[in-house]
Amino acid sequence: MNGRTGMTDEQQAQERRIAAWRGAERILGHRPESLGERLARLAADAPAVYDLGEPTDIYGNGVVEAVERRVAELLGLPAAAFFPTGTMAQQVALRCWAGRTGNPVVALHPLAHPEVHERGALSALTGLRTVHPTRTPRLPTADEVRDLDEPFGTLMLELPLRDAGFVLPSWEELTAVVEAARERDAVVHLDGARLWECTGHFGRPLPEIAGLADSVYVSFYKSLGGISGAALAGPDALVEEAKTWRHRYGGQLFQQWPAALAALAGLRDERPRLPGYVAHAKVVAKALRDALGAAPWSRLHPEVPQTHQFQVWLPYPPQVLDEAGLLQAEETKTALFRRWWEPGVPGLSTTEVTVAGPDVERWTAAAVAEAVGDFLERVDRVARAEQG
Repeated sequence: MNGRTGMTDEQQAQERRIAAWRGAERILGHRPESLGERLARLAADAPAVYDLGEPTDIYGNGVVEAVERRVAELLGLPAAAFFPTGTMAQQVALRCWAGRTGNPVVALHPLAHPEVHERGALSALTGLRTVHPTRTPRLPTADEVRDLDEPFGTLMLELPLRDAGFVLPSWEELTAVVEAARERDAVVHLDGARLWECTGHFGRPLPEIAGLADSVYVSFYKSLGGISGAALAGPDALVEEAKTWRHRYGGQLFQQWPAALAALAGLRDERPRLPGYVAHAKVVAKALRDALGAAPWSRLHPEVPQTHQFQVWLPYPPQVLDEAGLLQAEETKTALFRRWWEPGVPGLSTTEVTVAGPDVERWTAAAVAEAVGDFLERVDRVARAEQG
């Protein structure tokens, strides 16, 4: 605790990070917004996506129903239900499928969101059990699903698999995996939090991708710039049951119009920009890879991005890389990398890069190379200072 401000060291570090990024003139990714800026953006976007003369939503009607209809239309599925969080949406989906199949076992990757980011909620709240077709950091293959040594009722596929580096299978691999699940009499649920940006990789429209599965979850803030919220889409009967469980889980909120309006704006404005972000991510990644070549043991994963997000790995402790990035943002007004973390190997750190936002076209290959060179100079300076 810092006595001067009453804040912890971590809180002060967070304030410094936000100030550095907000003060930067060129950012790789999205700039943090103040409450006033976010409210102003919502007010500017909302009139084009919904009639603001309509009453506010009450317990899921009105603008919330408009979001549900739009998602079902975009995915080519019969119905959709708005949820306050993706965690709730997916737990409800898996719970409903377990009831229908009579099998409480869910096959999924150990790096999937329910296993890594939900504090064991799937088993604690639903009584479901998980099994893993593979531990390799990629989506499972058809043979791995086919050869899993116990029955399962649902196969959950996260597209892309974020914690493995935003990786995707090929279209042929994906369809084969779905067919393998069908052979096992299992249903297929897609964790499509970032499904919106996968169309280019698969070379297929959203309805064809979503149509492979029995249900699909999508997020409104991870790629679309929304405030919060998610949707679960699928057959009418499943969605109606999901709404019942949504109420039981406490997700039947009195009003959700800010999140719903932001979701509609993201679907209208940001979704069409995603293919451009994905294409430019390949330009940025190549420039990063070339510029980081001077750093031993550096790595991009995947080397050619499959979406507009990917990982960068460098052989330094996270605190060194964090400090170098902050100094770069503060001193040059260029913000290249965000937070770094240690993936279990001492002295090796990774970060996630998102190629998106209004600054994206300013990140030419030459601009990336210049920024990386400047960043590495600061890394060397910080590392030497830490060594005394």
